[in-house]
This record gives sequence, structure tokens and C-alpha cells, in this order.
Amino acid sequence: MAPAAIALLADQLVTTVARVPPSQNESTRVKGLKRRVEGSLRPGAHVRTNQFEVSRQIDGLQEKFQVLNRDDLAEAFRDRLGELDGCRNPWTPELLSLLLQLSDRPAQFAKIEPPKVSTKTVEAGKLTWTDLDSHGAAYSDEDIWEEIDFGAGSSDEEIASVRTDESLPKISPRTPKTREEDYEIPADVFIPETDEQLIASIEQAQFWKAENYAKAPHAKGNEVASRVISELQLARETIFMLRGLPTSIFWRLDQRIEVDHRFTIAHSSTEAISALLSSFTEIGAKVDTVRQFTASPQTIPYMQTFRWGLEERLRAFDGMLSQNECSYLSPGSTVSVLRLFDDTSRSGGRPGLFLGQDGKPMRCLDLLYDFVCMLEALGDTSGFEVFAALFFSCFKTYARSIQLWMENGHVDPLDSAFFVHKLQGSGDLRTLWHDWYALYEGVQHQNIPRFLEPVVNRIFTTGKSMVFLHHLNALPDGPGPSENSETIFRNVSHPETLSSIPLPFSALVESSLEKLIDANHAVSARRLRTELDEQCGLWNSIDALEYVYLGRDSSILGLIDSKIFELMDRGRDWDDKFLLTELLRSTFSVIASFDQSRLVVRTDGLSSSTEPPSRSVRTLESTSIDYVLPWPVANIFPKSATQSYQRISKFLMQIRRAKYALLFRPERQAFRLSLSQAEDVDAMIAAHESYLASLEDQLLLSPGLSPIHEAVINILDLCIHFADLQAAHAFEAAAPEDGISDSRFISRTSRRGQNEDSDSDEDDDPLDQEHTLTISFRDDPYELRMRNVKVRFDHLISFVADGLKGIARADGLPSWNILAERLEWRKALVKF
Repeated sequence: MAPAAIALLADQLVTTVARVPPSQNESTRVKGLKRRVEGSLRPGAHVRTNQFEVSRQIDGLQEKFQVLNRDDLAEAFRDRLGELDGCRNPWTPELLSLLLQLSDRPAQFAKIEPPKVSTKTVEAGKLTWTDLDSHGAAYSDEDIWEEIDFGAGSSDEEIASVRTDESLPKISPRTPKTREEDYEIPADVFIPETDEQLIASIEQAQFWKAENYAKAPHAKGNEVASRVISELQLARETIFMLRGLPTSIFWRLDQRIEVDHRFTIAHSSTEAISALLSSFTEIGAKVDTVRQFTASPQTIPYMQTFRWGLEERLRAFDGMLSQNECSYLSPGSTVSVLRLFDDTSRSGGRPGLFLGQDGKPMRCLDLLYDFVCMLEALGDTSGFEVFAALFFSCFKTYARSIQLWMENGHVDPLDSAFFVHKLQGSGDLRTLWHDWYALYEGVQHQNIPRFLEPVVNRIFTTGKSMVFLHHLNALPDGPGPSENSETIFRNVSHPETLSSIPLPFSALVESSLEKLIDANHAVSARRLRTELDEQCGLWNSIDALEYVYLGRDSSILGLIDSKIFELMDRGRDWDDKFLLTELLRSTFSVIASFDQSRLVVRTDGLSSSTEPPSRSVRTLESTSIDYVLPWPVANIFPKSATQSYQRISKFLMQIRRAKYALLFRPERQAFRLSLSQAEDVDAMIAAHESYLASLEDQLLLSPGLSPIHEAVINILDLCIHFADLQAAHAFEAAAPEDGISDSRFISRTSRRGQNEDSDSDEDDDPLDQEHTLTISFRDDPYELRMRNVKVRFDHLISFVADGLKGIARADGLPSWNILAERLEWRKALVKF
């Protein structure tokens, strides 16, 4: 086609299809469209298919068919290519390329239809002697009837030449054997002659058809119990129903089975048959529930073991049904539906008792345990042995997580039903015992079997001890008690052991658990106790707590108190945390077993912000002394215990009396004795908590005794106020006759005399601020103030005494009454 004609066609095509107005024929868009259309219409724009590449692909496809053992397909493909060579045209390579691209796994999906053989048979003619040339004229001239002499006429050379030819066999090229044509056998060959009697007997056995049943004699036109069947047919239908097969008498509706009451047997009443069939349906519904459970996947390990046990029971149940069915088929046997009911009722519905679908993971194990105990109480020995063995196999699988926890301190992440969970964000070793793991019991203890509840805390403690030892790099040597646990489960789960041990099943389970837990708890607790005593400095830490917080050495605390109280009286910034930390470390450095680097003082810095500085003992509450314990000891004495120690220390600093050391001596001795006798970490924690609670009660620091504690603090403040009144009154008596009684002048004069005896370094201290008293007797005379102090003191003493008597009535300790009487006796002696 000429270029001019191509350009004309391109213009017409663009104008028609794109609907371009004549005014836009010279636009850039139209020119681009025309250029692409002309390129498409230009001759030679499309290259021909490479016929050699097509031939190579066809040869490769034939080889692929042979490699995949599809010789028939390769041969058929070769035949088709031969037929195609006879009618080739110039477009043959393109057609073959198109077919190759459209093919989809021909070696897998291609099928070769066998040639159809005509079913018309040709009658073969009868062979006659005429056809065979009975006169022999056709073979009369040949020597086929003469005798042959096989020994004559052969020389040695001929024999040698024959043997030479025979010794060199000729190798002829083998042609591949073609597959014999498939012969399609006519269908009428396999159709036997019709046996009318056999077909009639089969049709008559179909009792569910209306024309094959006889009406019951008591059925007068109604459909209720109107179809009479034999007892064999009823037994067969019942067995089919129990196997989970569809039947005509029993119908499955949702999760229950209904009975078609139209069927009955001749020698029984309708009511009796209905009651019997209803009992069969109850058993069948339970068996169906078990079959559905065994067909569903289980994610909890012990439930998988339980499903396997139920499958074994189902196989035994189906075997029992097969034995009954075989007995019915034997000649001369007696068919009894009542005997079938007796066989099925003893084992058919039992497994269904354990399949509660209430979302509680331990529900099945608890029900199985209760059922075994019930079988033992009823004296069902065979059922008890079977289900007790099933229980121990399930519990052995469940106990794998318990053994892993107690022996290695690991929580199985695949066991979602285990009651120990590792908490997120746990990483501080000081809180390992309290915050790393939690006992997840679930709602109403649904994650813990009931028979395991008495020992679950010991299991939890044993596993935490192993985690503790793992972080101390002090795991016990040796293989551990894993062999003992395997032996325990193997011994108690054997049927002979169950029948020979004279113990109830509950006691047997309890003793097995005790052996399993004791085998691990004793090793871990003893090892951990040794590490805490010898390697972690438990007793050194206890000594340090007593020195710092409880005033075990009153001389050391006296040095600290005197320095702090001196700074408070002089009005300096006494709560400087760096100064107090250095003071405590230098003071406690005289103790050899004391690690003073663990001492840290923290303050709120309230003294510098108070104008003027307060003289109340409450200001001492702004400081707190921290003794940083090693992380193993910090798990026994947690942060809450340290806070209790700090409250006790503050209270002792407020009252500043060394006599309180006598208070702690008996409690300290009792605490050390109970701590040395503790079996595990929980017992040590409980002993320490009891010790702290006793100290807080005796020092009135318990939450219930806070009003009495506040009254004591007010009495101490009242003592300081009384001392200030006495100092102001003494200065007023010695003042000049001009009557000027300025408390500020009193304070400066008294402090000046003290400062003259002090070092020059302290006088030049920029932080030295002189405290001033602001007491004046101009408005309220001295006698009135003292009387007010006396009234307030009597009121506080009476309040404390009454409170102590109330405590004595509550806990029955006579010491509180003695202390209250002593306070009242002292109150009577105080007179101004």
C-alpha cells in the first residue's frame, strides 16, 4: 500500500474514531494519533514467527511426554504432526506457536480417547472342504509329503559355516512396540440373567416402605405404632444409630435423636418399646457428642491426650457393637434388644459426662477425677481401672508443664491452660520473686484443677526458686528428679497398682502429688537457702538494717543524732542530703561487716524553705535513709519493708531515746530464730513480715493506731514548746528593769555565748543562720501559758491511755494495760 493511501486512511480513522473537529486537525494530539496509526498500518511492522524456535519447542514437548511416561501421548502427538506435514501452508508456524502458548500442562490434563469399536458383529462363514481344496490339486506338484533325511548331504565345511554364522548374531534395529489398541468390552456381557426372586426378597426387606410392613393388630387406622417390624430389624437399626449412621427409625435433630414411633414389634407393647428406644436415644446422643468431640481439633495438650483416650473407648464400643452384630448373623442365634441395651448402657454414655462446653479449661479434668472417685465408691472395678488409667494419662500430660516449671523454672508458652504466667516488662532482679511471675487462677479458680489447689502455692514457690537459682548461676548439679516423677506416674497409673494399693483414689492422687512436689521443692529450697546464707550476704544485710534503722548500736546513732540536732538548734540547713550521706557513711565505717557505700540519704529540702525554721519533730520526716540491699536480699526485704524500716527510724529519731534498743532485742532474737528455721523463701518473707508488723504495732505505727501515734507526736511537740517557754521565762526574770523582753535579743545573746566557744570556721559559715524565738508574755502571761500546756498534756495523755486500753481489749495483751496505767499514774504526779 502506498504511503499516501496509508496517510489518507489514518486521517479518516482518527477523525471517525476520535471525533476530532476539522479545526483541530493540526493539533499536537491529533498528529500523535496519526503517527501511531500510520506506524501500525505500515507493512512489515510485525515480525514473522521463528519457525525453528517452534520446531525446537515441539521436539522438547515430545521428549517431555516420554520422560513423564506418557509414551501414548508422545506417539499420538507425533502422528498428528505427520498428518499436519501433508497439508502445510505459510501460516503453519504461527498456528503451532499459538497452540503452544494456549496449552495448559498437556502432560497432566491431555487424554487420548480409545477408538470406538463397532458393536455390530459380522457373521463368519462356515468353512467347508471345498474351500480347503479336498483333492489336493493346489499342492500336488510339491514335495511336502515326502520324508526328509536330516542326516544326509551335510559336509564339515557347511557345518562350520553354519556355526560361524550362528556365532555372530545379527543385531537388528528395534522398533518401539506400539501399544495394543484398547478393546472396549460390551456392557451387556456383565449383565447377568435377572433373578426375580432375589430382587423381590431385597425389596421386601426394605421395611421402611409402606407396602412392606404389616399393620399392628391394635392400630385401628391411625399411624401411631402401626408398622410392625422384627426384633432383628430393630436391633440392626439401633446398632446403625449407635455407630452414627442414618436410620429410618431414629432421626437426628440438632444435638438430639428422635424416635419414629410408628414402628413397633409384635410381641411387645408400644409403651415398653417407646421407653426402650428413648433410652437408646439418650445413649446415642452422648455417643454422638463423643464422636463430634474426637473429630474436633484440640489445642490444650492434656485435652489431646483425653481425645486419644476417648477414641480408644469408642473403638472398644464399636467393637462391642460388631460382636453383637456378628452374633445376630450366626445361625441359630437369639436376638435380644434388651441384652443390646444392657451392653451399651454400661459403657456407651460414660465418656459424654466429661464434655462440658463451658469454656473452663480444667472442667474436663475435674469431672474425670470426680467420675473415677464415684466409680470407686460404687465398686465398679473394671470401669474404675479403665478411667483411672485415662485420668493418670491425662494428668501426666498436664503435669509436663508443672515439671518444666518446677525442674527448670520455665513456663511453656504453648500451654495456655497453665496457671503460672510470666508478666510483661519484668526485668528488675530486685523484684524477681514478687513481680516476674503471677499465679493466674482465673475466675473461680477455673485454671487450676480442684485436686491441685492445696499444693499449687508450693508448685509456684518451687518454680520461682529455680528461676532465682538460675539468675544466681547456682543451679543444682546432677540430672535432677525428673526420673523420679516418671517413676511416680508409671507406678500409680498401672492397672495392677490401682487394684493392689489399699488407698482411696483421692489419697493416691494426693500422695503422688506430694512425692512429685517434694522431689523438686526440697532440692531447690535447700540450694537457694545455702546461696542466700553463704554467697548473697543475707545476715550481713540484716545486721546493716538493724544498725541503720533499729539503732542496734546506740553510740553510733548518738553521734548522728547529736550532729543533726545541733544543726537544727543552730538554725542551719541540716537536711543537706550530701552532708547527711557523708555523715552516715563516715560514722558507720567503724563496723567491719558494714558496706557504707550502700547508704544514701534523701531529703525534701524543707528546712531551707521554712521561715523561720520549724522546731517541730515533724521536720525529721522530710529525711529518709536508704540502704541499698543486694538484689537477692531485696527480694526477701522488698521496697515496702524498706519503707517500714524508714518509718521506724524516723520515729526513733523523733523520740531520741536509746532505751528503745531494749524494745527490739526480744523481737530481734525471735525474728532471727524464725528466719533460721524457715524452709523456703516464702517462709522467710512471712517471718520478716510478722517481725515488722510486731514492731509497727509496738511503736504505734500501724494504720489502725494512727490516732494514738499522732497524739504521741503532739506530746513530743508539746515538750519542745514547754522547753521554749521555760527558756523565755528564765531570760525574762534576768532582764533589765526597763521591762524590755525581746525574745530575739534573748536568742542572739544565748547563741552568741555559744558561738564564742566554737571554732572560727563555723562562725564564718555562710549557712549559719541564728534561730530566733518568738515567745512573748505581753498578751498571755507565763502562768496562763503553762496552765494551757498542762491542760493539753493531760488531754493527750488521757487520749493515749484510753487508746492503749482499747488495744488491750482487742488483742488481749496485758502489756498495753500496764502501759496505760503507768501513763495515768505519771499524769497524776505531774503538777505545776
